[in-house]
Amino acid sequence: MLETVAQLASRLAAGETTSEAQVRAALDRAEDPAGEGGRVFMRLYRDAAIATARWTDEARRHQIAASPLAGISVTVKDLFDVAGDVTRAGSKVLGGAAPAVTDSTVVARLRAAGAVIVGRTGMTEFAYSGIGYNPHYGTPRNPWQRADEFTHAGHRTNGRIPGGSSSGAAVSVTDQMAVVGIGTDTGGSVRIPAALCGITGFKPTGRRVPRDGVYPLSSTLDSVGPLAPSVRCCALVDSILAGEPVRELNERALRGLRLGVLPDLLLDGLDESVASAFQRAIETLSAAGAVIHSLPFAPLRRLPQINRLGGFSGAEALALHRARLTTHQADYDARVATRILAASGLNAADYVDLVRERQAMIAQFEAYCVPLDAVLSPTVAVVAPPVAEIERDDERFLAANGMILRNTAAFNFLDACALSVPCHRDGEAPVGLMIAAPAMRDRPVLEMGAAIEAALAPIRRA
Repeated sequence: MLETVAQLASRLAAGETTSEAQVRAALDRAEDPAGEGGRVFMRLYRDAAIATARWTDEARRHQIAASPLAGISVTVKDLFDVAGDVTRAGSKVLGGAAPAVTDSTVVARLRAAGAVIVGRTGMTEFAYSGIGYNPHYGTPRNPWQRADEFTHAGHRTNGRIPGGSSSGAAVSVTDQMAVVGIGTDTGGSVRIPAALCGITGFKPTGRRVPRDGVYPLSSTLDSVGPLAPSVRCCALVDSILAGEPVRELNERALRGLRLGVLPDLLLDGLDESVASAFQRAIETLSAAGAVIHSLPFAPLRRLPQINRLGGFSGAEALALHRARLTTHQADYDARVATRILAASGLNAADYVDLVRERQAMIAQFEAYCVPLDAVLSPTVAVVAPPVAEIERDDERFLAANGMILRNTAAFNFLDACALSVPCHRDGEAPVGLMIAAPAMRDRPVLEMGAAIEAALAPIRRA
């Protein structure tokens, strides 16, 4: 079991451990040559992290702690500006860019809360896929069915994808190289790796967390959120990222909670492990007193057609990368470059139609949710595929990417807030249960998520 922020904060307050000890242990795991750290991190901040940990320990000896996150290890995805560092966004193309002059607001808020930033984590290049694969800097392996065999050249022969694009963020948490990872979510890039790696991830309403100093994928859809061991961890970090007062989640009873299951699109083609875990979760919540309805929401069926030319991510990524692709395309991950350029078929009128379609569907979703507290779906329709399977076959890569992004991306399009909590049994393939609601219902979603997490705990240990 991973230690939560609250558990570690309690031990720090009681003097049972120190921030320095916890941070050194995280850094040691990150630097272990037998571990995943070489593929997880773009850069470690060993000296700075240890110095910050010592400072928070000294402050705590004087009964000073900036927040419950004070002295606790955190990683940030490689698209957040950190003063003095080059923000590469998982790419070789930006390697020669000027270092950031200032921290992004997200990093500044973490520092102000006393978090110890131990490093910046790898990701899909420019955050443009849900797989988590990166041919430039390596792909960290999912903790589930992680292979131990190596070739004579020292490369892993097997292993499964971590999900992306916040791949390093997820594995930094699962492998205890940090307690919390900070990622971004444009089409599922927090929730997907959280679900596939068996931890919790939260996508807030996009406008709640500032994105200045964050390398963009889609200005329309990008959001910033945490990956962590529990819902309460995510709620605490979300408050800090949003600049809101840190307060405990209210207790929420499951009995009488009105939950909708979206059968349209989101339940199509589930693999057996996902279907079984999702059905078991629904039955458990129903037995606990939640009122669950399967209610059609037909507009979702139109999403593949609406986004056929690449959608907002494609259009806005093309606008950002078009000039650079004319001179440096060979330096891009070929699959990322191909997907960005595919949006060339979307013209200005198409983009205006896309905006109108989104506005209309958001209004329809808000009306659909009037009688409901939240909606449920599997976070990802399939379990994590093997790295080798998607590495060598472009068609399988594209098919897997589309299936992995499908459910989560729907809620980015709907401007929703959404949480993924594990719903698989220990030892099974990791599966996430997604709890979502219209924009600005973030706190209720987190409160419901904490209650759902507690209800699922016994079946997860069964």
